[in-house]
Amino acid sequence: MSRPKIARKSTSIDMTAMCDVAFLLLSFFILTTKPKASEAINVVTPSSVASKAAPTKDIVLVTIDKNGKVFLSMDDEEKKEYIATTLNSTKGLNLNVAAFKKAEFWGTAFGQLPSFLALPVERRTGDAMPGIPVDTTKGTNELIEWLNLASKAYAGRKMNLLLKGDNNSKYPYFKAVIDAFKKNDLLKFEMITNPESVPIGSELFKNPPSKKVG
Repeated sequence: MSRPKIARKSTSIDMTAMCDVAFLLLSFFILTTKPKASEAINVVTPSSVASKAAPTKDIVLVTIDKNGKVFLSMDDEEKKEYIATTLNSTKGLNLNVAAFKKAEFWGTAFGQLPSFLALPVERRTGDAMPGIPVDTTKGTNELIEWLNLASKAYAGRKMNLLLKGDNNSKYPYFKAVIDAFKKNDLLKFEMITNPESVPIGSELFKNPPSKKVG
């Protein structure tokens, strides 16, 4: 006696709910994601295997772009105010102190600072600025005075000095910056680099530094 044949029916899966959830998630991520703001100074830093994170507070950052233009940044508005009022009293620049405190960076000669601060924020980019004069061949290195002001602003308090240089910037500009550090007895600073993994097979890979416990 033959067995009865059971009719085969194709399986039907309703994907409507899953599609709804997928579109809801997509909409959520689109609405909540914040695009990375474009940097005012474009710098491609060299790579290194250092794992130490750069300080995020009490920063004095010197940046050198690919064309050798030098810029200075600080994060503490109280220290910025001190520098602005000092420049106004010693050089008679008549700077807008509020605008100076809000500036992301400075990248001009002292005499051009009032014009720089009068620019709209969107026009204050590294490409549009001449940079702080550091031409040692002409005997002009205004970064020395900038760092002297920063050191006085941080008197009695730790100042985290950082140097960020483009991979294509030339040695003379780095030398001019280091000379400005030395003139102010700022002998300890940190370089900002692009972190990468330790090369497999290298000495550092074979003998990684031991981590201190406690």
